[in-house]
Amino acid sequence: MHRRRFLQMSAGLALATSGPARAEPITEDWRGDVEILRQAWETMHPGLYRYNTPEQITGRLQGLSAAWSAAGDFRTRFLALTEVTAAVRCGHTYPSPYNADDAVVSRLYPDRALVPFRFRWLDRRMVVTRDDSGQGLFPAGTEITAIDGVPVRDLLARLIPLARADGGNDAKRISLMEVRGDDGYETFDIHLPLVLPLRSTASFTLGDARVVSAGLLTLEERRAGRNPSADPATDANPWTMELGEDGVARLTMPGWALYDSTFAWETWLDAAMADLVEARARGLVVDLRGNEGGEDCGDIILARLLERDLTLENDQRWVRYRRAPAALHPYLDTWDRSFLDWGEAAIPAPERPEYFRLTRYDDGQEGKVISASDRRFQAPLVVLCDASNSSATFQFAKVVKDNGLGRLVGQPTGGNRRGINGGAFCFLRLPASGIEVDLPLIASFPTIPQPDAAVEPDLRVETTAADIAAGRDPQMTAALHLLATDA
Repeated sequence: MHRRRFLQMSAGLALATSGPARAEPITEDWRGDVEILRQAWETMHPGLYRYNTPEQITGRLQGLSAAWSAAGDFRTRFLALTEVTAAVRCGHTYPSPYNADDAVVSRLYPDRALVPFRFRWLDRRMVVTRDDSGQGLFPAGTEITAIDGVPVRDLLARLIPLARADGGNDAKRISLMEVRGDDGYETFDIHLPLVLPLRSTASFTLGDARVVSAGLLTLEERRAGRNPSADPATDANPWTMELGEDGVARLTMPGWALYDSTFAWETWLDAAMADLVEARARGLVVDLRGNEGGEDCGDIILARLLERDLTLENDQRWVRYRRAPAALHPYLDTWDRSFLDWGEAAIPAPERPEYFRLTRYDDGQEGKVISASDRRFQAPLVVLCDASNSSATFQFAKVVKDNGLGRLVGQPTGGNRRGINGGAFCFLRLPASGIEVDLPLIASFPTIPQPDAAVEPDLRVETTAADIAAGRDPQMTAALHLLATDA
């Protein structure tokens, strides 16, 4: 379950609209924050040692402690923290701007430091998807090869180790370093100034070797241009279902983060699937591109595809603690304080002596059960996936492929077949620095060893710069072609 946009626990979505940020010197000793982080990780983080040894984690925290005791500025210290959290190789462990207070957000965003366009990385080439310069400088499909003279490939190589992702899934890290207009805080916008300080204007080298100078954007300007689906009203339906003249339904789901939504999504989605059964739709395309996850919305779709109940045997949940240490309580925020005390729902298990098996959410003895609907959708399913699918959408794509319920089209997912961490969260507030670090509380581990890899699509379809320039959607075209051949 992905909680990136959940509640914004403290200050909400602050906008950095004041004067240019200064690299103000910081002399305070923040080593006490590092000790709090260490205690929280060692006692509560269920995936801390999935990809690291205890010695590696200890060494990185010691390095952070040294960096946070030396004089520096906020960005230097934030970079040191990000290097440590990213090294955990967990897609849900990072200092989150969504749960930060105004002071931290304002330090992350100088007045004008954001590139004046949206873009994607295509084979590690930066390709513009929308021009926000106001001067027509960057038409869709334009390639940017350097910023202020630094090759963008070099910048990407420096940014990848700062991105949150599970295991060795660098495709997810690269996806996070795009600007798509889907987020209130773009990961690229936060991290580029950590490796390439920018202010007010920058020079951009284009694919045809021209160099253009352009003004940079504020956070407020970036957010004003977001896609409508990035910030829907709490009672709005963020999804669309369209049944085409070809008899194929297109269900577009840009997000499943509906924790604080009043939209009755379960009722709507179940009714929409029932309508497809009644209409005898010839096929269904579920578009999950750009959707990191949230609620387990896909379970309603899965129920309509099943001939019989499905037990997700590999969906066992594990935690590192039964009760969170009392000394950490002052620094832990969450939407459900019961996460701090699992009680008898956390059961010691001999197969994982340092963990507790969490039974609180299980539907059956072996794990989660998805019950088959008595009105089954029997037409073919295609799911459009990409590297953003790293939480609930990763799990959905995995279930679809592993159980032969449909075909995946697009790019490899985010997440990792070795299991991910999530399901419940605390927001660890470090008092000296004011920085918040997301702390996932539940881990899944497969019962059969799995590779350090994403879920691969059945049909891999890439996007090209020419596709972007022409406004083509090659993944949807391929999905419809697949369904046409099934007729």
